[in-house]
Amino acid sequence: MEPVHVVEGTAVVLDRADVDTDQIIPASRLKRVDRSGYADDLFAGWRADPGFILNRPEAAGARVLVAGRNFGCGSSREHAVWALMDFGFRAVISEQVADIFRGNAVTAGLVPVELPPDQIRDVMDALTGDPTRAVRIDLVDQRVHVERTDIDLPLLLAASSRAALRSGTDPVARTLRGAERIEAYERRRPAWMPRIED
Repeated sequence: MEPVHVVEGTAVVLDRADVDTDQIIPASRLKRVDRSGYADDLFAGWRADPGFILNRPEAAGARVLVAGRNFGCGSSREHAVWALMDFGFRAVISEQVADIFRGNAVTAGLVPVELPPDQIRDVMDALTGDPTRAVRIDLVDQRVHVERTDIDLPLLLAASSRAALRSGTDPVARTLRGAERIEAYERRRPAWMPRIED
């Protein structure tokens, strides 16, 4: 994945709580194992409604999704993150991001931001009032800012997640950085212990 330092752009407000991964991308749409080609399947059940937020012109080009509490709950499918990213989102802001979804997001390069309920409401109200406002999520300065407002908030994201996003590495890549130490450890292990074979 590409390193992420700043996500900036317009946002879509999905003022719904408990949005699960099957709502994000239905199981019936999981026909591939690659990470692309899912944009049209994102929120497929809801997009049948012409008034759904992603069907509106202001959703085009949005980089941030602002959602209600417990976003990404349900099954652990990575496809939910891939569908959001394929649509163009690079960050999700929620009062609570489900644990497994958060891990999948960080691994894929989607920034999962959590804000307290009153701050989420302020962000939603500001963006609903003017959908042309940009949101800036700065992983270096650790701030979340909404353009043309006084909303400037601390970024609540674990240091390990920020480091992974900023370095552009997933868990496998981080493990491989220690390959020499792992091999040295394996060489020192007693012969009677289980070994990793080539």
